[in-house]
Amino acid sequence: MKIQNRQQLLLILTIVAGGLLLADKILIGPLESLWDGRQLEVADLTAKVKKGKGLIHREQALRSQWSQMQTNSLPNNDAVAQERLLTALHEFEQESGVTINGIVPQWKDGEEYRTITCRIDAAGQMDNLVRFLYDIEKGPMGVRIESFDLNARDATGRQLAMGLQVSGLVLTTSGK
Repeated sequence: MKIQNRQQLLLILTIVAGGLLLADKILIGPLESLWDGRQLEVADLTAKVKKGKGLIHREQALRSQWSQMQTNSLPNNDAVAQERLLTALHEFEQESGVTINGIVPQWKDGEEYRTITCRIDAAGQMDNLVRFLYDIEKGPMGVRIESFDLNARDATGRQLAMGLQVSGLVLTTSGK
């Protein structure tokens, strides 16, 4: 092979290698990034479609649950809601046999709902307190137990004092 042909061959190989490198930097790299971005977007959209199909599949159950929440929430009137909650607590007191020593209601505002939080001080035997807690938690009203603490009132531990915090839900919008 002559030197002239060899130099031309090396020059052509250098130009081809440079062209491939340039093509990699200008075309292949950005196209690869674009492809990876599209794959992430497709994966995200696939997950959203799957979630949407799940919501459609569970629509009746979700609507039923939401309807129940709307029905069981307290009315959007401070006085009526507070009176209804206090009446229910006194009914639970009578059914369970506990003695309520004090109830302190307090309102808290949210964007689409409000809550009335009550601090309740009650006393009684263990089975009465358990029944009282059960009635609050399982009653039809939109009330839940936030926290409670128990303390013995006598040396034997038969009489207990309970501090309880419950909150009731008041929907301020129709939610439809």
